[in-house]
Amino acid sequence: ASSIMLIVAASMVSAWLITIADIPAQVTEMMAPFMDNRLLLMIILMILVFAVGTALDLAPTVLILTPVLMPLVKAAGIDPYYFGIMFMMNNAIGLITPPVGTVLNVVSSVARVNLDTVIKGMFPFLVAETLVMFLLVAFPQLVTVPARWFY
Repeated sequence: ASSIMLIVAASMVSAWLITIADIPAQVTEMMAPFMDNRLLLMIILMILVFAVGTALDLAPTVLILTPVLMPLVKAAGIDPYYFGIMFMMNNAIGLITPPVGTVLNVVSSVARVNLDTVIKGMFPFLVAETLVMFLLVAFPQLVTVPARWFY
């Protein structure tokens, strides 16, 4: 419990520093050339989230990247629910991807097998999840239409 509170506290400090430095506006300005093409912007954002997700655990990734990327997503006219689902899915993929692969290490420890065995077993799942993610980026209606059924 104390480690979670430490992560949350550090993330809150990071979020405050991000706000003070006006990083969301700088990111929006940097991504301005891609604002007209939502597909390309989503691909770029998913690559960024994936890269960060491979190095950080879920909580810090969400707490640090959300305040930076959400203003950009809203400015581009991307549905925030769609982005949130894609963000979390991409983080899930990052958690099972080396170099850090937090979930891989947990599974390896719990199952008492070496990491190579876990990686070999995870690889088909990683390929399938990545393909599904790219399909959802290419066809956002697969996410947004079912979400509208409930609201």
